[in-house]
Amino acid sequence: MTSPNENLNPRAQRDHGGGLDGAVSTYGGARAGWIDLSTGINPHPYGISDLSPSDWTELPDHGAFERLADAARQFWSVPDRAAILPAPGASAVIARIPALAAPGRVQITAPTYNEHAAAFTAQGWSVQPDGPADARVIVHPNNPDGRVWTEADVNTPLTVIDESFCDVTPEASLIHLAEHPGVVVLKSFGKFWGLAGLRLGFAIGHPDLIARLNDLTGPWAVSGPALRVGEKALRDTGWANATRQRLSIEADRLDNMLITKGARLVGGTTLFRLYEVDDAATWQDRLARAHIWSRVFPYSQTFLRLGLPPSNVWNRLEAAL
Repeated sequence: MTSPNENLNPRAQRDHGGGLDGAVSTYGGARAGWIDLSTGINPHPYGISDLSPSDWTELPDHGAFERLADAARQFWSVPDRAAILPAPGASAVIARIPALAAPGRVQITAPTYNEHAAAFTAQGWSVQPDGPADARVIVHPNNPDGRVWTEADVNTPLTVIDESFCDVTPEASLIHLAEHPGVVVLKSFGKFWGLAGLRLGFAIGHPDLIARLNDLTGPWAVSGPALRVGEKALRDTGWANATRQRLSIEADRLDNMLITKGARLVGGTTLFRLYEVDDAATWQDRLARAHIWSRVFPYSQTFLRLGLPPSNVWNRLEAAL
């Protein structure tokens, strides 16, 4: 396997899940007939309802942002002295965070989500896997291997804690550090609630940092429908608790299926699982011929990542394997 630190080259390794159109072009079939397991998006999305015409036709007012922020504060137990910035997806915040400090050295341990390295590089920072640094990014739990970090890892003047996948394990959250100067905690709405197309995310941190991020994102950054759906979903703790239990059961089922077929579990979360196989490209090809898309990585010949399948395609996945 190639050294995982090669993942720090954002220009060479800026790959993502998705890309289903390319798979359809290569392997054929209608897009609607494909199953995309290359992402870590909940296959059981939160139900959308009660949207009004004004959500689409009017500029969002200050009250809508305040109600969403209040729901986020309650759901994630955000410290009183931390500020919350709703944004059009966590990726929009990731792209702007490097501008919060003068370029220097940022520590990003690979393999991990490569948009962080790309964003810091674009702003003139030097990305390194370890050693003394002016900033640090920890993806908690990590994508793709599910590694979790500790409070001791928050040790630089600017620290980004990306908790995009932490809603499945809220007890592991480092949100209590959000009130500390120089700390920014990122939350993604699209993954756990299964509504990636809504484009909603959050930056949570010291008020000074969040005020500067707010200036960088500009007014009305979040759409009216996203504000309404986000508030409702964040207040629905019953749905969240039931979903965590369901995802845990289904992740175990997926592990059993893959291990039976010869894969070895490396890690992940209950939204995605990382396996080691003999030849990841061959496994991806085999699944793609059954119109099931999976995730492989340019820095590894053996890593295969799968999201959870929808309820009606488990038999189809097993047959393809």
